[in-house]
Amino acid sequence: MMFRRRAGVVEVLLGHPGGPFWHGRHEGAWTIPKGGIHEGERASDGAVREFREETGFEPRGPYVALGQVVLRSGKIVHAWAFEGDVDPATLVSMTTTVLWPPRSGRQLTIPEIDEVRFFSTEAARAVITPPQQPLLDRLVRALTDGASSSAQPR
Repeated sequence: MMFRRRAGVVEVLLGHPGGPFWHGRHEGAWTIPKGGIHEGERASDGAVREFREETGFEPRGPYVALGQVVLRSGKIVHAWAFEGDVDPATLVSMTTTVLWPPRSGRQLTIPEIDEVRFFSTEAARAVITPPQQPLLDRLVRALTDGASSSAQPR
């Protein structure tokens, strides 16, 4: 999770999922850039790779471990935060193929993330998927405590 500080306010970069299912959805739809871990890959390395693949932006440490959350699907998300700043208009996301409409047999190629935007941590609470909300609290706590992680992605 990329974060920046603007006029004393911590802002986080969240991504909006691409495709027709998410089109027009705002509250509860935004997410941290994330994805699967390849076989034999450390979770921290997977987090760096997925951030790069889903946004086109290069993450740079130091990294702050935010622990894990479990999504409704059962997927476990391991998260780290790092300070940085990017122009959201320069997003370059990988694409994926989905069946749309469901069970139609028609395939549609969509960006994994169709938009990224910086939100204050307070505004992010309203738009991030509910299972990821604890990551915001952990980030704020880590920044307040001045904590950093010894398990840093490369």
